[in-house]
Amino acid sequence: MATARANSDGGSDGERQRAERQLAEAHDQFVESWSRMASEWGISRTMAEVHALLFVTGEPMNADELMERLEISRGNASMTLRSLMDWGVVSRVRVRGDRKDYFQAEQDVWSMFRQIARERMKREVEPLLASLGEIRTLTPEVGKSGAEEIRALNQRLDDVQEVLTLLTTLSDRFAGPGGSGLRTALKLLAKTVRAPKKGVKASD
Repeated sequence: MATARANSDGGSDGERQRAERQLAEAHDQFVESWSRMASEWGISRTMAEVHALLFVTGEPMNADELMERLEISRGNASMTLRSLMDWGVVSRVRVRGDRKDYFQAEQDVWSMFRQIARERMKREVEPLLASLGEIRTLTPEVGKSGAEEIRALNQRLDDVQEVLTLLTTLSDRFAGPGGSGLRTALKLLAKTVRAPKKGVKASD
C-alpha cells in the first residue's frame, strides 16, 4: 500500500513537473514571438520581452525575477520597466509581505492595444503633423502665375497632412482611453471584409 502511494505521489509530481515545463515553454515561445513582432515596429527587444513575459504569465514579477528569467542586467531591467510604465502598459504593484517593487502588465487585451495605439500616435504621427505645419508655412499659397513646383509641393504636403489628420481623428475616436471603440471598429471592419458581395457566392 505504501509503495502504491509512493508511486502515485511520484506520478503526480512527474505530471506536475511536466506541466510546469510545458507552461514555461509556452511562455518562452510567446515572449520570442512577441519580441520578434515588436522589433518590426522599431521597439527594443528587451522592452518587448519584459512586456511579453509580464503579460503572458499574468502575475506580478519583481526586477530580480525578470533579470533571472530573461538574463538581462539590472540597469537594463530598470530602464525597460520605466519605459513600459511610461507607455502605460505596465504598472507598479505591491505584494503583501514583500518590500520589493513588483510590476504587472495590463491584462485587458483591448485596453493594452488602445494604449499602444495612442502612444504610437503621440510619439510618431503628432510630431510629424507639427513638422508639416511648420514646413507648410515655408511654402505659402501662390497665384496662377506662381511657380508650378511650389503648387505641386503644397499639394503633396496638404495630402499627407489630410491623411495624418484623419488618422489622428480616428485614433481619438476609436482608441479613447475609456471606450470600446477600437473593438467595435475592428469587428465592423472584419464583417465588411468577410461579407460577400451581392450576387456573388461566398465560395467565389
